[in-house]
Amino acid sequence: MCTYFRDLNKACPKDFYPLPRIDQLVDSTSGCELLSMMDASQGYHQIMLAPEDRKKVSFITSAGTFCYVAMPFGLKNAGVTYQRLVDKIFHPQIRRNVEVYVDDMLVKSKEARNHVVDLEETFSVLRKYRLKLNPAKCAFGVRGGRFLGFMVTQRGIEANPLKIKAILDMKAPTNVNEV
Repeated sequence: MCTYFRDLNKACPKDFYPLPRIDQLVDSTSGCELLSMMDASQGYHQIMLAPEDRKKVSFITSAGTFCYVAMPFGLKNAGVTYQRLVDKIFHPQIRRNVEVYVDDMLVKSKEARNHVVDLEETFSVLRKYRLKLNPAKCAFGVRGGRFLGFMVTQRGIEANPLKIKAILDMKAPTNVNEV
């Protein structure tokens, strides 16, 4: 179901909480022997709304009137609200062995032998706050992979094959005019 919150969003002041800089998150993976990329399952829907706010996100269908009990997609400040939550719960780990951008998480270990401990610490936080992962979008203990649209490895950022495919598939110029 998709609900359009235009009027509610107009009435809500913008939350200027900053999102992390993607380039800094991606750069922080350089020099890490092992990485684990994780994605929260239906991230926003894991944040419960205060009971007094639920009526603000009510909607009507042919089957009756309903309201969300968890944060729905489409709210003006949903992204920064989620970021504030993960910044708070992962605060002791951020920059040390975890990077988080909204519902995308990355556990990074400078030394492979520490990766299981780093994952255990992260899973402990996820369990404590009852956050669930989408296993189809997770990769554990890898030397490189896609994070926030970039290919990251121990060496740093590498070209993403999906983004350079068109260039690789171009036919080579055969004369000066094609250059």
